[in-house]
Amino acid sequence: MSSDMPPAAKRVPAERTHHGDTVIDEYAWLIKKDDPDTVAYLEAENAYTNAATAHLKPLQDSIFQEIKGRTLETDLSVPTRKGAWWYYSRTEEGKQYGIQCRVAADGDDPPVLTPGEPLPGEQILLDGNELAGDSPFFAIGTSSVSPDGTMLAYSTDFSGDERFTLRFKSLSTGEVLSDEIPGIFYGGAWAGDGSAFFYTMVDEAWRPNRVFRHTLGSADPDPVVFQEDDERFWIGIGLSRSERFLILGAHSKITSEVRFLDANNPLGEFTVIRPRETGVEYHVDHQNDRFLVLHNQGAANFELASAPVEDPAVWTAVIPHREDTRLLDVDAFQSHLVVHFRRDGLTGLRILPEGAAPYEIEFPEPLYDVAPSGNSEFVTSRLRLGYTSMVTPPSVYDFDLPSHTLILLKRRPVLGGYDPADYEQFREWATADDGTRIPISLVIRKGTPRPAPTLLYGYGSYENSIDPYFSVARLSLLDRGFAFAVAHVRGGGEMGRHWYEDGKLNRKKNTFTDFVAVARHLKGEWSGPIIARGGSAGGLLMGAVANLAPEEFTAIVAEVPFVDALNTILDPSLPLTVIEWDEWGDPLHNADVYAYMKSYSPYENVRDDVYPPILAITSFNDTRVFYHEPAKWIARLRAVAQGGPFLLKTEMGAGHGGRSGRYDAWHEEAFTLSWILDRVGVSK
Repeated sequence: MSSDMPPAAKRVPAERTHHGDTVIDEYAWLIKKDDPDTVAYLEAENAYTNAATAHLKPLQDSIFQEIKGRTLETDLSVPTRKGAWWYYSRTEEGKQYGIQCRVAADGDDPPVLTPGEPLPGEQILLDGNELAGDSPFFAIGTSSVSPDGTMLAYSTDFSGDERFTLRFKSLSTGEVLSDEIPGIFYGGAWAGDGSAFFYTMVDEAWRPNRVFRHTLGSADPDPVVFQEDDERFWIGIGLSRSERFLILGAHSKITSEVRFLDANNPLGEFTVIRPRETGVEYHVDHQNDRFLVLHNQGAANFELASAPVEDPAVWTAVIPHREDTRLLDVDAFQSHLVVHFRRDGLTGLRILPEGAAPYEIEFPEPLYDVAPSGNSEFVTSRLRLGYTSMVTPPSVYDFDLPSHTLILLKRRPVLGGYDPADYEQFREWATADDGTRIPISLVIRKGTPRPAPTLLYGYGSYENSIDPYFSVARLSLLDRGFAFAVAHVRGGGEMGRHWYEDGKLNRKKNTFTDFVAVARHLKGEWSGPIIARGGSAGGLLMGAVANLAPEEFTAIVAEVPFVDALNTILDPSLPLTVIEWDEWGDPLHNADVYAYMKSYSPYENVRDDVYPPILAITSFNDTRVFYHEPAKWIARLRAVAQGGPFLLKTEMGAGHGGRSGRYDAWHEEAFTLSWILDRVGVSK
């Protein structure tokens, strides 16, 4: 088949019957990853997409050079103190991956670093470039230094399937130990004495369900110290900042259960903080003689409580529940607590000093995002935090607690004469079909004529919030006359827990109608053509609004899109399905859920209507949203719908996050942005 002609996927009728409803799925064969016909079809789609976008190559190259030209390629992070060392990472021009380093601490002040000039005595912990070699994909899953600073546990993935191999490196000799454990999940935690490392593994449904303990140097099989048999729950383990306890959490979408173990007794038994109770979520940190428990028992937006270590099931309120404030996290230090919260659609930080009145840190911009970042030391009088907005590049501050002073340590350089004053950010509100006001975050270059074409981004699931953020790549759009907007639709968490509850299960359609309401608001107020973009669960949003209101969008970009949602959630053998039932409902056993999901699942609802051009981008090794979902969707769009064109681009050697190297990722973003610009006739 000529690459100038769109591929026609073969049709192989496969019957699905649930709750008396029989459906014929002609593209179900695409789920067979090892079938040569599947690979041939994906490669044909790639060839067609390449041919259809060949004219954009000069624009792609220009955008790539703009991204590269605005980025300080040889750069380094702000050092973070841990014990006797300052830890930092750096990048070098021409290299895809970062380099993790440390230097011995000399006094309390961080060392002064100069990009491109290694410090005397610098020790390289991991060089991602050396580890990656010639592999087209590379990722690090965990990188954890033992409490005494002598050993490094790290894990690597060379395919994008998020199954990592764990290794250990002596930081005294540089030797990589013979201990090697394949197939582990993200994360892990050292025992307090550094004698053992705890890690997790997944089951066949890609659910982290077992915690193992590896004793360094031991050739014996690693014992399972905890196994979660309830298929709705996943597990994780970490070491408290105080290094007193290992914290093991089991969580479903709606319920938690946390255990703890003396970190210096790695052979001991974990103790439950409080047994799981359906609908009660809680998270734990440790401070001196108590645990800090963030929970939602009788507190929809969560409450902060303390619990004595000797009797952790007894919770006493520290910060009671508030209707207007969603508590997100708590960080415990020896003499103060830091609470991360959300209010009025923005994040914030509340300090609770020991023996003094609590207070909140103030920030001047109308839109921003702030969070604690890189706080490794338990005993400290400073709080490290990360800050950004839609016009302010990512910034690192220390907040000095005694003086209540914010100290700017670093703002990510943006080369080429970037000036935040050339851009403006603001918030607008759309009105949804049911009268709910939906917040919108916008940024535009000052002086841009209106109506302006707008790239409208959305997500709206799992209580994940798309907070205001800065993007170097986005400047290539703004400087060409685009506006950029984020629709803070229900299903996310921007306006508190109720925002999430109003966009999940049998209220999921609010997510889609909110997004359409935002598009219509922008068109009515000041926007020109609107191009929608979203990924993963946001890709489901893209597919749903394409069916719901195709006329509102000039084009749609759907990245690793969850567009065959019903078929996936019907199959408990697929990764994450059972876990997801608390988010979407269980259509396998509930006829009402089945009917509701069938009424919005994008693949099920493609119709004979005029659709805008659609670009779907996926990855062959994605273990979260399988490649076959967008492949089936594009095949059905091409067979049933009018309009388009409908393009599918599959990264054949990547996972859910796409290509791994920074230059590869810039090329990928340049490709997407050039396609977006071309939809409104911008060619330079």
